[in-house]
Amino acid sequence: MSSPASPAIKVRVGMGLGTRTRLHGPEYGLVVDELERLGFDSLWLSERISGEAPDPTVAMAYGAGRTTKLKFGMSVMVLPGRNPVVLAKELATLATMSGGRLLPAFGLGAVEPIEQQAFGVQRTERAKLFDEALTVMRKCWTGQKFDHHGERFQYEGVRVQPAPKRMEVWLGGIAPSELKRVGRLADGWLPSFITPADAAAGRTTIEQVCSEHDRAIDDDHYGVLIPYTMGAIPEPLLATLATRRPDLADPSQLVAEGWDGLERLIRSFIDVGTSKFVILPVSEPAGVEDWITHLGEAAEMISPIEN
Repeated sequence: MSSPASPAIKVRVGMGLGTRTRLHGPEYGLVVDELERLGFDSLWLSERISGEAPDPTVAMAYGAGRTTKLKFGMSVMVLPGRNPVVLAKELATLATMSGGRLLPAFGLGAVEPIEQQAFGVQRTERAKLFDEALTVMRKCWTGQKFDHHGERFQYEGVRVQPAPKRMEVWLGGIAPSELKRVGRLADGWLPSFITPADAAAGRTTIEQVCSEHDRAIDDDHYGVLIPYTMGAIPEPLLATLATRRPDLADPSQLVAEGWDGLERLIRSFIDVGTSKFVILPVSEPAGVEDWITHLGEAAEMISPIEN
């Protein structure tokens, strides 16, 4: 097991918006402003074509234009089905304009038929397409001309500018294939619905794969997305978690209950070397004023952890 995070590694906490978020209008900007004012590290946006969640790229650009310090990430953006060169250009532009405040995170996409139709990729094709698309995007971000001859993409002398000064890619997942992909391709790990024990075991696997490929992930680039509730965990969610994690006798441990429960869970992850956190409310506040009150309480809980 990896050593716990050293005192030199900064613990940082951001806020996440789920696929069912209703913050897709002007109120989104007011919440972004409050996150900046309170000193949150980052805001992470989920993607669901068929859901109410805003498009991550548009929402990140809108938020970055209103702020100067808040970072923006995707939790996560679907990669298979997108043109990797065009997406690389969009994200390079956003990363440059925001002063390096972009935290790109990608996934294979949801298994729902509607989502698969939207991206036009069969489930069996997603993994190979993902790996090749990410390889192309990394070539784009060098700012140099490149050639690429793969199974899906063919390029000769392509060059994408501006070249971002920093573009660190975060991936999630805890399945063996996902951990291996993190070790081979990622700059950071951000899984969700896991326990501290999962985090410790997953990091060990990732570090082994990294060593096999002569690469490394920085100690402060191991994170986790933690869903939380302000009351009892809804029964439908518990049923979903039981299906998602049949290996756990108590799936409720994947969700924090209340601010005290969230703080305890974050500290348990810190004990196994995790230092970057995205907290995501299972049930979002009803309106802007409720959001502002909620974020103030969250910031009060986070402050002693980060400091």
